[in-house]
Amino acid sequence: MSYQSDELDSGSLLAGSPTVQTLAVFLVVFALQTAVRFVSRSLAFGLFVLASPVSVRPWTLLASVYAHANVTHLVSNAIVLVLVGFAVERVTTTWRYHAFFATVGMLAGVSQVVVSGLVGPGTPVLGASGAVFGLLGYLIAGNPVTDAVMGWLPLGGRARVALLFGLAAGATLLTASPGVALVAHFTGFALGLVAGRVRLLRV
Repeated sequence: MSYQSDELDSGSLLAGSPTVQTLAVFLVVFALQTAVRFVSRSLAFGLFVLASPVSVRPWTLLASVYAHANVTHLVSNAIVLVLVGFAVERVTTTWRYHAFFATVGMLAGVSQVVVSGLVGPGTPVLGASGAVFGLLGYLIAGNPVTDAVMGWLPLGGRARVALLFGLAAGATLLTASPGVALVAHFTGFALGLVAGRVRLLRV
C-alpha cells in the first residue's frame, strides 16, 4: 500500500508542476496548429504567428508563445524547458510561474517584431524560446552562487547591470543560426536576469 501511495504522490506532484503543464500546452497547441495547417496554411499563420502590425491579431501575442514551427522546434524548446523549468518552479507558485512565462514570452516576441521592423519588413515570430530563455536567465541570476560572484566582483551598480546585459548578449550569440529570433532570445534572457536579481518569483 505504501508503494501505491508513493506512486500516487509522485503522479500528483507531476500533475501540479507548472513545467509539466506548460509542456502539455505546447502539445495541445501544436496539435491544433497541425490540424489547422492541414486545412489552410494562411489560417494557421493568422491564428498562431505573431507578426506586424500586432494590433491586427492581438490574440497571437499569447498564442505565438506556445506555438512552434515544427517538431524539431517544439522538442528543442521542451528540452531546455525541462532542464530549467523544474528548478525555477521550486522557488515560486504555479500562477507566478505561468504569468512570468507568458509575459516574458510575449515581450520577447514583440521585441523581435518591432526591432526587425526597424531594419526591414519585420520578422514574424512564434515559439517559446524567449520565455524559456527568461527562465534560464532567472535561474542563473537568482541563485546563491551568482550572489557570491557578484558580491566578490569590485563592480558598481551600473557595471553589474552592464555585466548582466553582456551575459545576455553572449548567450544570444551562442544560439545564432538562420531563422533564430535572436532579439527575442536576448530580450527573454535579459528580462530573466533582471527578474532573478530582484527575486521576482520568490514567494
